[in-house]
Amino acid sequence: MIRWVAAIFLGLAVFYPLLPELGRLGVGRLPGDVRFRLRSVTLCLPFGSTLLWSALAFLIAELVHL
Repeated sequence: MIRWVAAIFLGLAVFYPLLPELGRLGVGRLPGDVRFRLRSVTLCLPFGSTLLWSALAFLIAELVHL
């Protein structure tokens, strides 16, 4: 499970420029997600979204494995 969390967190970090489009799906807007501004740059650390997407990926992997 930890590998899924790390993989999805890295995936979200790589696709950071796509977050405005992913925001329509709720990524970056959950209670565990951290957003802050440093001067003119807005940073997003999607901890809550990472947990949600990793749980979803885990469930899909379990269903496929059956």
